[in-house]
Amino acid sequence: MSGVSRPPAAVSKPSSAPVGVSIRALGGATQPAVPLWLALILAAASGAILDAAFPDMGIWPLAFPAVALVLVSLVGRRAGSAYLVGLVAGLAFYLLHIQWASLFLGLLPMTALSVLESLFWGLGTLAITLAYRWMPRAWPGTLGRLALLPLAIAGLWTAREAWSAVWPYGGFSWGRLSMSQSDSPLSSLFPWLGISGTTFVMVLLVALAVEVARTPTLARATAAVALATVLVAFPAWQVATDGTMRVAAAQGNGKAGYFDGSTANELLQAQLDATTPLIGEKGIDVVLWPEGTTYADPLTDPYTQGVFDFVSDEIGAPLIAQGVTHRDGVYYNTAVLWEAGKGALDLYDKKHPVPFGEYVPDRAFWRPFAPDLIDLIGREYTPGTTDNVFDVNGVIVGINICFDIVDDQILTESVEEGAQVIFASSNTADFGRTDESAQQLAIARIRAMELGRSVVNISTVGLSAVIAPDGSIVQQLPWYSVGTMVQDVDLSTQLTPAVLAGRQLEWLVSGFGLAALVIAGLFVRKRRGA
Repeated sequence: MSGVSRPPAAVSKPSSAPVGVSIRALGGATQPAVPLWLALILAAASGAILDAAFPDMGIWPLAFPAVALVLVSLVGRRAGSAYLVGLVAGLAFYLLHIQWASLFLGLLPMTALSVLESLFWGLGTLAITLAYRWMPRAWPGTLGRLALLPLAIAGLWTAREAWSAVWPYGGFSWGRLSMSQSDSPLSSLFPWLGISGTTFVMVLLVALAVEVARTPTLARATAAVALATVLVAFPAWQVATDGTMRVAAAQGNGKAGYFDGSTANELLQAQLDATTPLIGEKGIDVVLWPEGTTYADPLTDPYTQGVFDFVSDEIGAPLIAQGVTHRDGVYYNTAVLWEAGKGALDLYDKKHPVPFGEYVPDRAFWRPFAPDLIDLIGREYTPGTTDNVFDVNGVIVGINICFDIVDDQILTESVEEGAQVIFASSNTADFGRTDESAQQLAIARIRAMELGRSVVNISTVGLSAVIAPDGSIVQQLPWYSVGTMVQDVDLSTQLTPAVLAGRQLEWLVSGFGLAALVIAGLFVRKRRGA
């Protein structure tokens, strides 16, 4: 009927959860930049993309969009969902990045390690999302948005990496962001800032780019200039060399895997066979063998001592090899400096044996959870206390065994104690043809740049290489082959800025991120209570 008024049409409400990325939300608004379902997809994608930035694929630019996906997913999130985003991103990364660990102990321990590291990721992303929420309120100006906030985010990311690299049980520092940049133009940062400092710069660039996306034109131009300045402010470090050392390294390709069942003498024979072509080579200063030389004790086993004597005598140079020593009632993974007629001149006992690989920490506690797996680990190496430098006829050599190469403190201490060259020996037979060997070689190259030292990276089965102080590979042996490398490697006593202040820089930027977050949180709380 015409006299009856109709009810007004319903007014549709705008969606509070946009499907796409909201650039306005990137500025610190309370609404998430992306809905949770999309944030979790982006987090999972970021893990796979980040893994592709590392060797073996080694597409280093992918590290930056991977970080960007995580940061965008955290803007405006609540604490619980932010932690979930970090957990998913960490799992997606580590389950791909360290899948090689499953070849040694199986899928369960590898997954457990990935979960542990992902829990740290969750804590880191929780802190970053709080920074996105609190800091624009505490410092709302352009300086706060384009300087303090990106600096704090980069500091928080670095702090999370630094923490998980040392705790628990000595930590697990594999997969730190900057370890993807061995072939990147940013590799010039390593001798200046070290691994943690380079990670800080990488996250800073991404966090700043996120902020640039929502600022006015003038601020964008200013930020772009700042980005360019960061990229060019660090020229290549010029290493001052002081003489050379002729190093012969042998890759025996023996069956050195933990479950291969080889005897100590079989491993020793493989190394001896690989080394005999060096007999008659002139001018060799030292012979280097990998971890996995033998499972016998060279300090007490007559046959091992006889082989060491033979190699040193025939080549006319000291031998650096590895064995399992038993002293004072405990076992050590030990590198030995041996000279014919004199025996063991020096020892380095591995300071950080790999937990759940070379020993089981708190075995009585963990065994009930997986007795079959825990009982597989018969090794019970004790952490060493010896220094990790050898004096080889007047040349100070830094000694590292396998995963030592990822330990910042061990590497820094060796150079502070006078190491003029770094020897890194490893047994990668347990990891087959996975990415582990390629990742470890990339880390060795980064250490060469960071420390300003030549690095001789020798493995039982590869990838073995002689690396110059600028990170370039001078000579390399292929996987699963028998061969030797003989090179005159450069020596240096110069200390890079990364050695002098790299660890302090890690503390500084991590502390800044944490302090900025705490201060912003206190300010917001005080403002609410006012």
